[in-house]
Amino acid sequence: MANIIFSSWQNELFDGRGTAAPDNGPPANLQLAAEFSPGERIKALMGWDGIVLRDDDVDIVDMCAKYAEAVQQESCGKCFPCRVGTRIVADWLKKIAAGEGKEAYPGKIRDLALSIRDGSKCSIGQTGMIPILDALDYFPQAFAAAITEQKKAREGRYRFSVTAPCVSVCPSNLDIPRYVEEIREQRFAASLATIRQGVCMAGTLGRVCIHPCESNCRRANIDEAISIKWLKRYVADYEMEKNRHPEIQGHHHKDAKKVAVIGAGPAGLSCAYYLSLMGYRVTIFEKLPEPGGMAAVGIPDYRLPRAILHSEVEIVREAGVEIRYGVEIGKEIKFADIRKDHDAVFIGVGAQGSSPMGVEGEEKNYRGFISGVQYLLDINLGRDPYPEGKKVVVVGGGNVAIDCVRSSFRIGKPDVNLVYRRSKAEMPADPAEIKDAEEEKVNFHYLCNPTKILEKDGKVVGVECIRMELGEPDQSGRRRPVPVPGSEFVIETDILIPAIGQKVDYSFLEEADGVKLSKRKTVDADGETFATSQAGVFASGDCVTGPDVLVRATGNGKRAAEKIDLFLTGNKVEASIDERFRTLFSTLGVYNKKEQLGVIGGRKRAHLPMLDPEERKRTFEEVEAGYTTPVAQGEAARCLRCYRIGMIALG
Repeated sequence: MANIIFSSWQNELFDGRGTAAPDNGPPANLQLAAEFSPGERIKALMGWDGIVLRDDDVDIVDMCAKYAEAVQQESCGKCFPCRVGTRIVADWLKKIAAGEGKEAYPGKIRDLALSIRDGSKCSIGQTGMIPILDALDYFPQAFAAAITEQKKAREGRYRFSVTAPCVSVCPSNLDIPRYVEEIREQRFAASLATIRQGVCMAGTLGRVCIHPCESNCRRANIDEAISIKWLKRYVADYEMEKNRHPEIQGHHHKDAKKVAVIGAGPAGLSCAYYLSLMGYRVTIFEKLPEPGGMAAVGIPDYRLPRAILHSEVEIVREAGVEIRYGVEIGKEIKFADIRKDHDAVFIGVGAQGSSPMGVEGEEKNYRGFISGVQYLLDINLGRDPYPEGKKVVVVGGGNVAIDCVRSSFRIGKPDVNLVYRRSKAEMPADPAEIKDAEEEKVNFHYLCNPTKILEKDGKVVGVECIRMELGEPDQSGRRRPVPVPGSEFVIETDILIPAIGQKVDYSFLEEADGVKLSKRKTVDADGETFATSQAGVFASGDCVTGPDVLVRATGNGKRAAEKIDLFLTGNKVEASIDERFRTLFSTLGVYNKKEQLGVIGGRKRAHLPMLDPEERKRTFEEVEAGYTTPVAQGEAARCLRCYRIGMIALG
């Protein structure tokens, strides 16, 4: 980047401070934003990968002193080099910055920083000394002048934040190393409290989260990623098994402001829970007879037992949230009336409608033709929509499609097929769910697509498909499926289930309500503030993003609650400091998948015991059993505690 005058980031040295033009430029992959927030320039960065300097009026001595203080503050104190060493380094740098340094200090700091870097057990010490060592190497004159002249350093304005590879990609921004460490220490209640700072549905997410954190786990550079999701499940289950109740209560007063939440799905429950903890009177309006949204009606019991979900909804209710079931906005009550009766409104409706396949006969409403969402809803409510049917074809490649085929076995369908227009490699479903479906003997038909529904006497009897081949990538980055002329074939079936996409029903919104929709026919809400075109109305979840994953819905629900609080307290509705750091860190590369850790692998990842495929496909009992306490502690002990600190100088 042209305005960077010095960088040691990622061990790539660029020094443009002198009069002679350097031979190289800043690292091509270094994308440091110009501003942290509107009007706040980023003048310099110190962090786990070195130093980046934009403005030569930054006093590197002062910044080093402040950075060392932050490192010492974040040290867990469990290993001697970091506990004692960071305190000494911070003290010596503070003295140099105060004009009280001694000539021997830089050499002593260097020696001690090397010992901390090489001897610490976790990344706070291992990476925390890197920018300090770089400063000593590349800015020696600044330290020498501060010592010889005994001059106080110019104090700058700084902000710092702590992240970790796993944390940086968690949609709910959970402090993962902390709650994992608390499990290792058998502090299970503390671990669950840490989790609930970010999500109110630990047991649910411990079962159905897509766990992007595990794809960003440094332990994988040694052997296998930590089972972060299953550890979350363990502490949630532990609380239930011990019949313990969290000490979580909303503190409402009679004149507290009122917030309406439309939809009791993951986004709505999360938003309501955290608003209630802030003291607001919150009412959720849900059209279904039970809470949970797609988590309740779209995820089968063998993946997410209803009792688990209901127990977590009860926690939301105990926090002071009122939930009104069977209330469909636009019918029982108008959106305008809800807006008039409340100080703010959050729209969190889920994508419970189905996208059409666009094939011949789809509009005829044949018996045996049913959408994937409706099929799962019927099953979850204890109904088999077509008990006479024995052959099932599901069309699609996402988690809903996989849930449909696996649920079909469990209601007694012996012949179950899945049709997907791309190859297995392009399937968006969770790979673990695909593997489980394969073990249960689902018949997968890859690279083919339906063209026509076959019927007899108004009933589905088959589906005509055409074979596909993969062409050039489309907008999703996946190769576009192209029909192969003359390759049509028929799969006999009496139940045909399209599960190719979901959509949100916005019929409850009238033009007069003033809530605009985007070109994609989703609620047009700001990506940072969740504010819509109507003052006091906020939205997130499927209704904004389109069909999305549960962990992002819960995370955005909490963030929306924070923005609603800003609105109701008369503050500017804007991104928080934590959110701005999260955006900043995402461009800097918190995790290097090619990093060589120089550590020999030890204890392997602990997997959950599972029911036998033939046994489990005949029941809706949960497929996976949870960890025992010794196994959970052992798995938690595999964590490398990869915290790292980033500090910026602002101007």
